[in-house]
Formats: sequence, C-alpha cells, structure tokens
Amino acid sequence: MSAITKIDLWQVLDSRGMPTISARVSMGNKSANAIAPSGASTGAHEALFLRDNKTSYDGNSVNDSIGRFTAEVLPHLIGIDANDFSALDKTLRNYDSSRTFSKYGGHIPVAITIAAWLATAKEKNTDPFTIIADHLDSTPTLPLPMVNIFSGGAHAGGAIDLQDILAVPIGASSVEEAMEWVWKVRESTKSLLSKSGHDQSLVADEGGVTARLQSDEQALTFVSDGITKAGLSGKVAIALDIAATQSFHGDHYEIHESGNLKKLSTEQFVSRWSNWLNLFPIVSVEDGAAEDDIDGWKQQQENCDRIQIIGDDRYATQNDRLQNGIATKEANTILIKPNQAGTLHSALTALTTAKSAEWGTVVSARSGDTEESWLVDLAVGSNAGQIKVGSTHRSERSAKWNRLLELSHFAAAPYIGKAALSHVKNLNF
Repeated sequence: MSAITKIDLWQVLDSRGMPTISARVSMGNKSANAIAPSGASTGAHEALFLRDNKTSYDGNSVNDSIGRFTAEVLPHLIGIDANDFSALDKTLRNYDSSRTFSKYGGHIPVAITIAAWLATAKEKNTDPFTIIADHLDSTPTLPLPMVNIFSGGAHAGGAIDLQDILAVPIGASSVEEAMEWVWKVRESTKSLLSKSGHDQSLVADEGGVTARLQSDEQALTFVSDGITKAGLSGKVAIALDIAATQSFHGDHYEIHESGNLKKLSTEQFVSRWSNWLNLFPIVSVEDGAAEDDIDGWKQQQENCDRIQIIGDDRYATQNDRLQNGIATKEANTILIKPNQAGTLHSALTALTTAKSAEWGTVVSARSGDTEESWLVDLAVGSNAGQIKVGSTHRSERSAKWNRLLELSHFAAAPYIGKAALSHVKNLNF
C-alpha cells in the first residue's frame, strides 16, 4: 500500500489564462502534480468547474472552493492508497454526492485523483501508462492522432459555426509519419487561407488556424484542399467537432451562411452535415446533435455504419448516460475527458464500458488545458485507440504530441493506426 501522506492545492492558470487548480499528492518523499483542465464549450451534464464569483480575477478565481475543500474533505483523504482509484473516488463522493460535483466543483477531485495516479507511477518507478494498463488489464497501444486544423465555434470567437475541423492520418504506419502528415496538412491549409487574403498570424484556443469565412462548407473545402495540396489524398481523412449544443436554441438550430442567420429544424441540421459525407473525406463526427436533442441523435443512427459518431456533450464521460446511448445505438464512440467525469476512476469506468460494448474511445484534452502530458499515458495505457489534443501549435498541445513521439521512439507500445476505427463497419474512406 502506498498511503497518501499529504495533499497540497493551489491556484494556477490554464492555457486560456483562466484560474484553475493544481494538486500535489505526496506519499512520503514521492509526489506528483496535476492541473485540472477546463473547457470553453462545456456540456450541462459534465462535472462542474466552480468559480468564486467575487472580485479576484473578475470572479473567476477558485480559491474559495480550495479553502472549503481543504478544511472539509482533504483530511479524510490522507491514508488512502494512492493506487486505489476506486477508494479515492468513493471517499470524494461521500463528501460531494451530487452528480456533477456541485458542492466543491469537479476540478478539485480530478486534479487530486490524477496526481495520485502520477505519484503512484513515481513510487513504483514506472511510466504512468503502465499503471493504467495494470488497472484495466489492457495491452497498451499508441493511439491514432486526431489533430485540429481549422477552429471555429467557442474555440475561435465563432469564426464559423463548426467548432473544429481535424485531420486524421489514417494511412500512416507510425506516430512519426502521422504527425508529419498532419503538420503538412496544417501548413498547406494555412497557405491556402493566406493566398485567399486571410490573416494567419494568430491561432485559436487549441492551436488551429482560423478565419472568418462565409460558411462551414468553405472551411471544409480549405481543409480538404489542404490535404490534396500536401499530396495526402486517400491517406488523411477529416473529423468534425460540430458542437451542436452551441447552435441549439430551444427547438431549432442557428447557423450562419454568407452573413445571414439561418434557422434549421433538427432534421435539416442533421441532414446538412450528413450531406457533407458525400462531398468530403469525413470519417468522424462529434456532437452532430445537441446534448439533449433525442430526435437528432436518433436521426444520426443511419450514419453509424459508415463513420464514427462521437458523443461528447451527450455523454459527458458519465457512465450511466453512456449506457443509455449504447442501449439505443444512437452512436458508436465516446469522447473521454477526465474532468467531465470528475475523477480518474469515473473516466476509466466510462472508457471500459464503451470498449466492452465494442464502441470506439477517444481520449481528449480541453480548450483550457495545461503543459502536462499525462493524457497521452492515459490513452496509451487504456488502449483507447484515438487521442485528440488540439493542433500542432501551442505548447500545451505540443507537450502531449511530444510525449506520444517519445513513447513511440522508445517503442513503449505498438501503433494502432487505422485499426482504431475498426468499430465502423463500412468506413467512409
């Protein structure tokens, strides 16, 4: 047993310059830190990120919740085995039993449980991914990267309605080749945008290129042409994060085309992006309907045999919501974000449930992320198959890609490649 002897909590900043929490878990002379990420596009069902709503940082400070948690909960975590993820989860939920950690916020337990995992790896003198593999009895693999090329939505000031257009290097035979290919696609797309008169001196929250275009289709064309310009047609596919919840307004969706606002019914909205599958090399669509638009998720079902249908806001890394999705066969993949679940144990539970149902799993970062690279070890150790952390630019993104390249260099695990999409029967590629 590696008992927790001390936990320190303090306020730091994430990649968007917003206050968040850092936790240090100590076991004697061994310790590790973890910082809680946060999202700009957050779902209603995920663990809450509580802010103080006072004067500090214009109300965005997290010091109040740190203070209350330190006084009321932290002493009860001392002595727990840091490698007993379930015991940590159970104790934390004893003091905040709300579904979304509404009492203290989910940012505190997720930071603590991840720091406990990383401290365990240090104590055992091993890579963090091996601890995850031991917990899940899984065989580690290097995941297929999903890399942000063009950003819109909440990640880029609403430049377009789509939140992210990503490159998926399906034809690559190694992590090194995959990363070079997506780098080429980003550079080619950036060049095409620049030649069209768009300023490319700035990057979006997750490092992607962006520009105020006339429509989502125009952005898709730029990325598709970028793939062609890079000489990678038939080798690199496209993934979309539609983030439909952001466009949903009560009983309809709102999109922008050529400066005009259009209102679409659920059927029109889903049909709109479904038609793109015949025009662009799209293999994955995330949140193609709003989180609680049941009809929208039913209408997506017909695409589950040809592309990856991912639930992010829909499932919020919550196991019971995922189980409902599996039962209705409304999707075939879940996005795994530990801070949505609130604890590492809960995130791993959802991941395990998905894999048991032969669903795909994509481990994902957030728009407000950190310079830490543990997300890669989580994806590798769990054999998640896919990882999505943003673009090739911005240090909080490259830190994770560089960890993946490091594990590839030392042959820590085999590269899974296109096999990560084997749950899609008739892949649209």
